[in-house]
Amino acid sequence: MAIEKSTKKIKRRFGDRADGRRVRSISPMARVSPFIMKTRNTSQNYIRDEIVTGTIDQYIKEKKAAGMSGFNLMYVLIAAYVRMLSQYPGLNRFIAGQEVFARHNIEICLTIKKEMDLHSPDTVIKAEFEPDATAEEVYEKINRIIEDYRNAPGGAFDGAAKVLSFMPGLIMKFVVFVLQIMDYFGVLPRFLSRLSPFHGSFFITSMGSLGIPPIYHHLYDFGNVPVFMSFGAKKHRYELQADGSTKHVPYVSYTFVMDERIVDGFYYATALRYLNKIYKNPWMLDEKPETVVQDIP
Repeated sequence: MAIEKSTKKIKRRFGDRADGRRVRSISPMARVSPFIMKTRNTSQNYIRDEIVTGTIDQYIKEKKAAGMSGFNLMYVLIAAYVRMLSQYPGLNRFIAGQEVFARHNIEICLTIKKEMDLHSPDTVIKAEFEPDATAEEVYEKINRIIEDYRNAPGGAFDGAAKVLSFMPGLIMKFVVFVLQIMDYFGVLPRFLSRLSPFHGSFFITSMGSLGIPPIYHHLYDFGNVPVFMSFGAKKHRYELQADGSTKHVPYVSYTFVMDERIVDGFYYATALRYLNKIYKNPWMLDEKPETVVQDIP
């Protein structure tokens, strides 16, 4: 199994960052585009699709029967995205300082609430995964982080946000400006980017838990998250079959908002087709991939 772990020691070259290495072999068009499309918000592409969940529902049922009591669609979507990155690492790139970087790690961000209540505080948690992570490994890590937060809310991100909230507005604006400048030039300390919800491979949010359709969530100009996914509540419909019968179809709609500068449209389309392949056969996530593809130099 040709898998190279992301925990390996990274050899830094001039122009690299603590959270990624500069991609030097990209095309001239890809090299120029971040200077024309300067921010993530002005470089967003949007796509909406749906997942027919009958197969995934069966997969989730099996996982719960195996003892993973809280296993749900969120874990499948995260595990599928991690697996997709193992084969299409270009989607784990980001733009910083008008340059394209390949991220060293896979870092997934998601928002949680301690309780489903209007006044319950929310926070963003981050989980780091190896590219060959299985669905069970994804479940165990995220479930542990969520349980730790709900049992004792107030992690590193909450603490940093609380410190900023006590600052007068003008000082807070200056501090954020300094952090943005440091991030632009690649000198933001790694411990800050690790706790920041604005730095990561992928951000996912569930509108289904709120009972509403998925939104098109904008990307953040602060930080470097290149892809944001939102998924909605499960719905049902009846589809007419060729023999005249009807079939009950459960499905979930989802959206992606993507930074178009990290890869071209063909790469995005190919990677998303692979993602849909996983949705149709989630048992792929029970085994580690035969190979993990490394990004271009």
